[in-house]
Amino acid sequence: MTRIQAFATVICVMVTLFGGAHAQASSVNPVRDDEVIEVLPATSGDRAEIRKLRRLLAANARDERSAVQLARLYLDQGRTQGDPRLVGQALALLGAWPRTSDAPDEVLLMLATLQQFLHDFDTSATNLEQLVARRPGHAQAWLTLATVRRVQGRYAASDSACKGVAAAGAAGHAAACQAENDSLRGDFEGARNALNALLADTRAQAPAMRNWLLTTLAESEARAGKNGPAEAAYRQALQAQADGYTTLSFADFLIHQNRFDDAARQMQNQPRTDAALLRLAITGVKTRSQTAAGDVRELRERMAQANLRPEARTTHARELALFALWIDNQPRKALNLARENVRHQREPLDLLLLAQAAAAGKDAAAQSEAAALASAMGLRDVRLDALR
Repeated sequence: MTRIQAFATVICVMVTLFGGAHAQASSVNPVRDDEVIEVLPATSGDRAEIRKLRRLLAANARDERSAVQLARLYLDQGRTQGDPRLVGQALALLGAWPRTSDAPDEVLLMLATLQQFLHDFDTSATNLEQLVARRPGHAQAWLTLATVRRVQGRYAASDSACKGVAAAGAAGHAAACQAENDSLRGDFEGARNALNALLADTRAQAPAMRNWLLTTLAESEARAGKNGPAEAAYRQALQAQADGYTTLSFADFLIHQNRFDDAARQMQNQPRTDAALLRLAITGVKTRSQTAAGDVRELRERMAQANLRPEARTTHARELALFALWIDNQPRKALNLARENVRHQREPLDLLLLAQAAAAGKDAAAQSEAAALASAMGLRDVRLDALR
């Protein structure tokens, strides 16, 4: 699962509390490809809103506000249901602006967000760069660009976008943005200090904000090999605000340590998204739970359907590789899928998956390949070192 969904409340608060003179220039809606708030099924209110927005767009296809709102609702449903066709419907709405140079700011931002969801990172970044060139004070666009470049493993480009967030007035989030990049390069102490300073600020006590900062800290500590502090930060994050992304990230942390029972407990009562079902299947197989066979069967059926789509190996390669490695015990297949995956996205989990598949297959050349890629990116993760 990715953290592509926006933390609107968190960042509106952060801009108000930590922002500078330009804090009112735009609402900031941080979107990190590794960041998702828990997604719930569409409510009757959502359905009513969709009907209303469709009527408005039927009367005026270039109604910017309605198009963006409806595209966001389709994107939320696409995440919930794991159905890219809904994202296709969202893209179709924005087709009323065929030239990005003519698209309003929020339309262009939504277009880039949809492209990010579909793992079309280069096009997403191009559109975001166009947007910030047009409107340098658009903090949300800078932040989304920082996310895209980080997911691509282009940390220097992400640094530049973090600076754009600061220049746009969102000083607190710019600090967190840079702290995450510093951590990825191995400055774990600097990142820890920066994130703890934000957490200690009396103005940063909103539950969603604390969840986000603590989850970022937890992932940094995990990459540093500080399992105790990482687990403590995960639990504090979930205490601040239980959300789907943090739960999944914590479950992955526990799975990496072979703590399958603990990971299974974390996954209880989670919505059965594809990402959640994958973790349930992994922990179920490893603990030989009574529900494991059914979860694996359901997930295999979902993956078979997804594989019918031409973009499957781009958008689902990570999940396919995890399934091959942890459930089917096919390290060679997992390695091939992991290689395909890192062609498109290079988050720490993606490099770790590549190294795990190489280690499981006792493929020394592939292990060197994973290490060389991490080195070229500048990624420092002690979990990768332990797999050599």
